[in-house]
Amino acid sequence: MPGGARGLYRRILLLHRALPAALRALGDRYVKEEFRKHKAAGPAEAQRFLREWENYAVLIQQQINEDKQNLREKTVYGIQLTEEKLNDFRDEQIGQLKELMDEATKPNKKITISKDLKHKN
Repeated sequence: MPGGARGLYRRILLLHRALPAALRALGDRYVKEEFRKHKAAGPAEAQRFLREWENYAVLIQQQINEDKQNLREKTVYGIQLTEEKLNDFRDEQIGQLKELMDEATKPNKKITISKDLKHKN
């Protein structure tokens, strides 16, 4: 993966510091796993991977800024995924998304992340 990946990785982890604690823990774990899994990605896949994470970083930065400026009553982080976007996902990615959704939407529970969570490559 190109050298710019390390800077993007750090930037995302820094952005996560502004998130609520539970979201930060979930986001940090996911980012670390994804960047680790994509270390040996080919050029085309690495470019696509970095582009999507750059888009994520820009979005989260905007949402953090809006939250700081109190532009919204309650800040909601992330975006709704379109059906078109979901159709582009592999089965493995859909499974990961479901796991993230389940963790993020647990009612009144602290988010916990299993260290032995296994994903297909």
